[in-house]
Amino acid sequence: MVGFELGSVPFNADGWGPPDSSISVPNQISNAPFAPFSRSDKLGRIADWTRSLSNRPGSNSKQNPTDSAFDFSGDDSFATLAADEDSSFRLVDTAAKSHHHGQHRPKFNPRWRFNPHHNRSQLPQRRDEEVEARKREQEKERARRDRLYNLNRSGTNAGQRRESAVFKSSVDIQPEWNMLDQIPFSTFSKLSFSVPEPEDLLICGSLEFYDRSYDRITPKNERRLERFKNRNFFKVTTTDDPVIRRLANEDKATVFATDTILSTLMCAPRSVYSWDIVVQRVGNKLFFDKRDGSQLDLLSVHETSQEPLPDVKDDINSAHSLSVEAAYINQNFSQQVLIRDGKKLNYDEPNPFATEGEEVASVGYRYRRWKLDDDTFLVARCEVQSVVEVNNQRSFLTLNALNEFDPKYSGVDWRQKLETQRGAVLATELKNNANKLAKWTAQALLANADMMKLGYVSRVHPRDHFNHVILAVVGYKPKDFAAQINLNTSNMWGIVKSIVDLCMKLNEGKYVLVKDPTKPQVRIYEVPPDAFENDYVEEPLPEDEQVQPPTEDAQGAETNGAANEVEDKEISTEAA
Repeated sequence: MVGFELGSVPFNADGWGPPDSSISVPNQISNAPFAPFSRSDKLGRIADWTRSLSNRPGSNSKQNPTDSAFDFSGDDSFATLAADEDSSFRLVDTAAKSHHHGQHRPKFNPRWRFNPHHNRSQLPQRRDEEVEARKREQEKERARRDRLYNLNRSGTNAGQRRESAVFKSSVDIQPEWNMLDQIPFSTFSKLSFSVPEPEDLLICGSLEFYDRSYDRITPKNERRLERFKNRNFFKVTTTDDPVIRRLANEDKATVFATDTILSTLMCAPRSVYSWDIVVQRVGNKLFFDKRDGSQLDLLSVHETSQEPLPDVKDDINSAHSLSVEAAYINQNFSQQVLIRDGKKLNYDEPNPFATEGEEVASVGYRYRRWKLDDDTFLVARCEVQSVVEVNNQRSFLTLNALNEFDPKYSGVDWRQKLETQRGAVLATELKNNANKLAKWTAQALLANADMMKLGYVSRVHPRDHFNHVILAVVGYKPKDFAAQINLNTSNMWGIVKSIVDLCMKLNEGKYVLVKDPTKPQVRIYEVPPDAFENDYVEEPLPEDEQVQPPTEDAQGAETNGAANEVEDKEISTEAA
């Protein structure tokens, strides 16, 4: 250490201050810089906490709100100083993470104050601070998007997690469940795996032909959306599927799933709302299941939008009401655009979930097998909804409906824009429903459909969620559409492969994979074997012992996937 000679300090025995004899300032410290503060006789406010912290109109809107108490531009007493001092004075950002405090606090010692290079030496640090601030802003922005801030956000509870319909976990996490792992979505984006072409093991069901007159619909000659109450739609989970059980018993593969479950995993990084998938390790096999009444049966609406939906459960535009409405529109649309003259394309086996004589929706189930590695094969039940024949060539179609509920939310009025600016309408849908469209595309790719038909279905009136019209139907090739929406097949399979590998390391038992309701990550919990009753691995309970959801037809748990009934009940109660 360099010593600092202070020089002799005379001692005054008579009282305060230096003795009369030594009034002259000793010359040892005459060369130390000294800053006289005579530029203004009158000192203004150091900081005025009474001033409003919100940005005043006309003030620089980029200004950090924490600075505004230190902003003297409105103080006349500081008029002369303000211009000079503002450039050199910088409030250290109190919101900075703690380790920045030590790093960036300017040292107010004499050398610093008169250092000619002072401005230059401070610049990198200022830039760091700006970068930090910008990073924090981006983080905040991202968090805002992740959580889709609700409208009635108040300053006081901004930090607390808001309990709302959308942000609750899709499954109640029980205290006795054991959390094994949590995987942030950021790790998913780096994954990649190229999977060889799959083979078809079996095709079941029967398909009706697509009515090509629907391709010519425009908003000016729209068509009412009809209701198909008698047709049964099946949303059967993996382990309840008799064909998958048969294939598992024949050791045709080690991993079993459905296209809905796989597409949820493949598009997980785009999801905002919570979802869950049950994973069961039985012997050397792995089953991916969904719970009865799971979120996966409904279609999210405006999930990835920045405009929050109303937070009121009974509102017809709340997330839950919209997803029920969307599921209902989707099912009816998929049946309406078919030629219903009895001509069908029948497959090797009839619909495995239908009972004799009941009317079922047009659907072909393709049980396809992918090779994940030498020991691991994955079988998934994939669906196509229709077939079209052009020049003796058959093409398989998936049919899905996008729905407009209120142009006020999306900012794009379909009736005006679909004719002239279809690209703008699709772009808005891709922004607000990124996850849903990606999942549909993934399902079309899994089923190897030749075309995806997207219907644009709108409410007759924004406040009427019961009557709808079809405004347009557009077809896309799944591969081209995937490229357009930036959906990378090797990344999709990379995610599936990594989750399969992870689950294959688990002990035999039951697990649940849950998307965190507020953070972009999934968690894996170990759950007791009887966690979600009505899920069984081996033999089902006899009919009379099964827990029967109250539905109009007692078809067992399988048929109540028909969201129609749910929808009718919901709508009639709301209309009442």
